[in-house]
Amino acid sequence: MTTTRLPAGATASRFWLPRLLVAALAALALSGLAPAAFAADETELSEDDAACMECHDNDKKPIADKRLEDGTKLPLRVSTKLYLQSMHKDNNCTDCHSDLDEDTHGKVETPMKNRRAMKQAMQDACVDCHKKKVKEYNDGIHALLAKEGDDKAPLCADCHNAHTQASVKIAGPIDQTPCASCHDAIFKAYEKDVHGQERVIQGKAAPICSDCHKAHDTQAASLGEGPKEACLSCHEKSLEQHREWLPNAGLHLESISCVACHAPDAQRRVNLRLYDGASKSQLREKSGVPQFVRRAQAGDTQNLGLDERALWSLLTQFSQDAELEGNAVLRGRLEVRSGIEAHQLSEKSRALKDCNICHSAGAEPFQSVVLTIAGPDGRPLRHAVQKDVLTSLTALESVRGFYAIGSTRIKLLDTLLILVVFGSIAGVLAHMTGKRLFKGMRERRAAEARAAEAAAAEAAGSTAGKPDRDASST
Repeated sequence: MTTTRLPAGATASRFWLPRLLVAALAALALSGLAPAAFAADETELSEDDAACMECHDNDKKPIADKRLEDGTKLPLRVSTKLYLQSMHKDNNCTDCHSDLDEDTHGKVETPMKNRRAMKQAMQDACVDCHKKKVKEYNDGIHALLAKEGDDKAPLCADCHNAHTQASVKIAGPIDQTPCASCHDAIFKAYEKDVHGQERVIQGKAAPICSDCHKAHDTQAASLGEGPKEACLSCHEKSLEQHREWLPNAGLHLESISCVACHAPDAQRRVNLRLYDGASKSQLREKSGVPQFVRRAQAGDTQNLGLDERALWSLLTQFSQDAELEGNAVLRGRLEVRSGIEAHQLSEKSRALKDCNICHSAGAEPFQSVVLTIAGPDGRPLRHAVQKDVLTSLTALESVRGFYAIGSTRIKLLDTLLILVVFGSIAGVLAHMTGKRLFKGMRERRAAEARAAEAAAAEAAGSTAGKPDRDASST
């Protein structure tokens, strides 16, 4: 075992007495008198790392913060105690800081633009050990935003402190969730919803950000069926449970987002998403070629929302794009209006079960309609649509597959339906009336027919009973 060199100013009792205790427990573990887990707790710095800590963890002579070119300061102190409790405790300092020169380090000023530049410079160090996670990150929206120059897109060091990183299997305090630093408003909403309250108040392992959105391969929530699949991954029996009281439960779960009913205080809207009719894949805007924005604005010059003709024209334009395997179609979905509202889930007893909330004329969820396409990074690009589109017969082909009985009422279809119903009833009544009126005539004709048949039979019988005159004369 390598000898640990004490940081300057440290007392022997501070470092060695606890280690003597650990060593004693380790001996007991080897003899079978104490749990073997104690033996694994003995962790020491290597001689080289202890030399680093002489400057970076010195109580009597604290190391000064580094002043960056943008005027901010970068703390250089590292806690030996927290580092030895971290997942990187078996790594040496130079495993990550391989670019440091032993002769010049700490003696020559090294310029650094800002903290973002420091984090970008350290990004490659993570790849050496975490190749799988880095690949997942590179396939997610955060890496895409970073490549596009978004300074707020998280890098490894934004979510993970290399000097204090604990095991991800340990559920830490909810306020230490790294997502909260960027998604503050959404996280505050989550803290108050049913999942957040389960973790905060009851201390249960309720879902947190990474359980629904993944930790590294994070995709835009509006892309595909990610949120729905996240819900069903835990609530596996949802479909069967909904079938107990909800007609056409499968169709409801397909056309309505879970939070539309489980966040009862949220505002809802109809989202018409653009899809390739042949491949069934969601359409995405090309990077650097803003077709959706240009076409939507051309069809809505007064910014009143796309009407049925403009919507049909826009679909026709997208259908003519060479990349599509089929025609551009719309898939309607009822959802909440913001990401904050999507994280205000209530307990199950408050979930909406009143059919009239949607299935009634002028229902509130159908007063707001938007058209959506996925942007190059997966995040949605939206344009308003006039709500009358949902009740227009001329737009029926455009919004097929999203017709809510009782709410998106197309009056002409209702009139035709009424005519069909009344026509069917009138036909039945006319048939029954005619049958009753001509009953006597039918009975007389039947009696006459029977009498004629009887007379014919009688005539045939009498003829058969007469002798054959020719035969008798012979």
